[in-house]
Amino acid sequence: MTWETVIGLEVHVQLATRSKMFCSCAAAFGEAPNTLVCPVCLGLPGALPVPNAHAVRLGVRAAHALECVVHPVSIFARKNYFYPDLPKGYQISQFDRPLATAGRLQIDSPDRGDITIGITRIHLEEDAGKSIHDRFPGLTAVDLNRSGVPLAEIVSEPDLRSPAEARAYLVALKQILVYAGISDCSMEQGSLRVDGNLSVRRAGDEALGVKTEVKNVNSFANVERALEAERDRQIELLSAGGTVEQVTMLFDPVTGRGRPMRSKEQSHDYRYFPEPDLPPLVLSTEAIETERQLIPELPRAKRERLIAQYGLGPYEAGVITADVVLADYFEAVVGAGADPKTAGNWVMTEVMTGFNETEKLEVEPSRLARLIALVTDNTVSLQAAKKVFVALRSDGDDPEVVASRLGLIQVRDPGTLEAWVDEVLAAHPDEVARYRGGETKLLGFLVGQVMKRSRGKADPVGVQPVLRERLKS
Repeated sequence: MTWETVIGLEVHVQLATRSKMFCSCAAAFGEAPNTLVCPVCLGLPGALPVPNAHAVRLGVRAAHALECVVHPVSIFARKNYFYPDLPKGYQISQFDRPLATAGRLQIDSPDRGDITIGITRIHLEEDAGKSIHDRFPGLTAVDLNRSGVPLAEIVSEPDLRSPAEARAYLVALKQILVYAGISDCSMEQGSLRVDGNLSVRRAGDEALGVKTEVKNVNSFANVERALEAERDRQIELLSAGGTVEQVTMLFDPVTGRGRPMRSKEQSHDYRYFPEPDLPPLVLSTEAIETERQLIPELPRAKRERLIAQYGLGPYEAGVITADVVLADYFEAVVGAGADPKTAGNWVMTEVMTGFNETEKLEVEPSRLARLIALVTDNTVSLQAAKKVFVALRSDGDDPEVVASRLGLIQVRDPGTLEAWVDEVLAAHPDEVARYRGGETKLLGFLVGQVMKRSRGKADPVGVQPVLRERLKS
């Protein structure tokens, strides 16, 4: 029997603000536990919340980037539940009147090609604190620094049909949010978290199966693994005549399996009601339009432009635009005079390697363009240029100065080239005889020997005519 997988994702994104959603506490990462708190985010009696205007603006910008309808009026609500890291006993969120609805995101599915995934809604809310289970043996610690941090929850339609598609959706979503300056989307720091809702049904059925929610995933790769494990579990269960229960599953990346955490809550379990301490969130037409104008060129449009403008292939354009910093750097290198194809190859190799190591672009675009020019005019070889690039990461001199200091400038002096050629011909009489007997492909071997004898300093373009001339004798 053939089964179809149906997946929808709920993505919680920390908005790139300096302060929390409803108070002035810093929304910083890595500070000492329970130091970034105040009466408002702790829910102490008499403390009143005030919405963070910048968080609202970023939420509107996210809605525009995902082609949502932004509602001029939305309502904050109390989502009531008890958990040790929720000091108020409720979370301020949005329920039936969210900030935005009815969006879309185009992705490149590994299974179905170019597809569109619907965005059900985007709503604003505050984060809870964090329970820490491995700090003290047998005890759970609570850090409330995250309590009140501003979030946008982005809920997709159940349009995804495989775990691989879910991963592709997350990659595309993260790129858009980072490009637009909405969030840094660091899963390591908790500024992007994913809950996956998955069900399976017989191929051809219209009705959705019973869904489960998968939590506790800390990377896109593990999101894919967790959904694969849950899909396989449900198919095995249904194939054996069992039934799927609507539960929340925790994924263990070590074992690659999920385990039930609790029954999946319904909206009525949270007893939503409008937040009495906050009026409706009212946005003017001008405010909504201002955020639309602040949307930069997004990844998909940038990829298409790089292909059309610079002649890059789809793969190269995809790699370069995966990070907006690298994409801007590439265009700066081309703007400084480098050939686009060559600049693209450098960005995808040496530049990206250094960037992944240090998270910095240590060689200015203009200096990389000059280094590329040295290769183009045969002043240095490509292999030598790679050594120069490594040196440039910590050396502020001009590339040609660095190459000269390292002894990597290619030798073009005819007398020096002739001396190296004569030494090679004398050392390989058999190959010389075979070449003169008609095995002209041996020219490449002899060029290589000259390069070896010169320790890579000989200009290979200049070596060939000298060799041909000597081989006539």
